[in-house]
Amino acid sequence: MPREPLSAASPSPFAATPTGGEAGLSAAVPALVEEVLTLRIALDQDLVGEVRTRFRYDPERPYEVLLTFHVGRSDEADWVFSRELLRDGLRGLSGQGDVKLWPAYCPCHGSTLHMALESPYGSALLEVSKPSVQDWLARTYSCVSEATEASAGPTDAQLAALLTG
Repeated sequence: MPREPLSAASPSPFAATPTGGEAGLSAAVPALVEEVLTLRIALDQDLVGEVRTRFRYDPERPYEVLLTFHVGRSDEADWVFSRELLRDGLRGLSGQGDVKLWPAYCPCHGSTLHMALESPYGSALLEVSKPSVQDWLARTYSCVSEATEASAGPTDAQLAALLTG
């Protein structure tokens, strides 16, 4: 029987990366922060299903989070958006355009995070446990703090060089 693709963490592609200091020594790159959560998805006005979703944070890409929706086929749907958008969506309405997030409460499921996703291929309204997402997100910030994240991006000179060609 084939193994469920979301049953285990993705293999980590990282090795130790030199960060300066003594020659021959290197510092280990922080590990990926992953968790598989079950989201409820509105399929129709009266039809709700579930989709297992991998939340993934790569410390080498500190601004973004990757959600991989396993929809029961050989392909998976990946959505990448900013960690800040997810953080803000846990507090209030966040996002515009293709991704909108907002907290909610319902008697059946308690505190939830709603996600409205739109693409040229369709749209989806999803709901996930807000405490589960908060716990996962807290683990990402313990790995790379907001202050550290700000210093991780390219410098103004690097951006200017990229834009000028």
